[in-house]
Amino acid sequence: MSIIDRESFPSTTYQGHYSWHPNIQGISYGPGCVKTALPELLDTLGIKKAMVLTSKSVLTKTDAAKKVEDVLRERNAYGTTFHQIEQHSPIAGIRNAIKVFEDSGCDGIVSVGGGSCIDAAKTLLYFYQQDKGGHTPYQIAIPTTLSAAEYQIGAGFTTEEGHKLAVSSHEIAPGGIILDAELTLGTPERLWLSTGIKSMDHAVENLYRNQVTPPVKVLGYHAISEFFKYLPLSKANPDSVEIRQKLQLASWMSLWPMKLKKYVALGISHSVGHKIGARYGIPHGITSCLTLAPAVALQAQVGTQENKEFVAAALRHIGEPSTGTVEGDILKFSELVQRRVKI
Repeated sequence: MSIIDRESFPSTTYQGHYSWHPNIQGISYGPGCVKTALPELLDTLGIKKAMVLTSKSVLTKTDAAKKVEDVLRERNAYGTTFHQIEQHSPIAGIRNAIKVFEDSGCDGIVSVGGGSCIDAAKTLLYFYQQDKGGHTPYQIAIPTTLSAAEYQIGAGFTTEEGHKLAVSSHEIAPGGIILDAELTLGTPERLWLSTGIKSMDHAVENLYRNQVTPPVKVLGYHAISEFFKYLPLSKANPDSVEIRQKLQLASWMSLWPMKLKKYVALGISHSVGHKIGARYGIPHGITSCLTLAPAVALQAQVGTQENKEFVAAALRHIGEPSTGTVEGDILKFSELVQRRVKI
């Protein structure tokens, strides 16, 4: 966990500051909205020629990337497609993507896929700007999972040695985000549901993350409630676009965009998950399935009283009765999270 000076930030409850993320120019949502939202964002961001950045599996096993390419072609804004992005964003693929981006003459990126694709685009833009200088090109993120990478300014990538590193800059965050549930229908069930747990991980760890304002915590509570309700329903009704759209909105609420005065990382579930994920090749969503419930239980022992109360309150938001003690409520919530992982 990150440590922050309590004299400067003594409480997240009674004093603080909130700023919307400056790079995000728009978030569109709704089944089929990519057809209208993508052209609008191209105009807003001034992108004339876009590179679609995706993975081989998204390109060959779903129609999501093809639908995006078709919209770009209709606008005469299609440049090329790069599909060599792999799990945990290996640096070799990112270097290749930078070369293709430069050689194709593109001036923007449309990422289509999960957190690895979106993080790869952010990492590409970071190193591209470091090399070229000037204005950082924009990314439009079109997620097909629930990982919520599109709402963060940071991006993780994996070195040749298998170490997970990160870059961070407000300029590399997506300039626009499109949540079109129709484009998620081809996402494998295990990936879809496990990244839902990843997003719930964001919402939970924001409850005890410093500088997170009360309104953002309230959004997190609602996200947790939605994940508890709709992840099992999505498993039972995998073709329901309505349920998928509700889960995409919950993912947005789990990691509501905000500009922090001083960067503070998410909690121990994330930090442990990043390390074991990169080291052992475990997908992002699965790491949260392994680490979230124990991280919640740990708060009963090490959390501040304020943070304990925030976590314990999650029980009420999922419609469960209190045990009568804050620590008991935290442990009960941890057990319920573990049960939800086993859906």
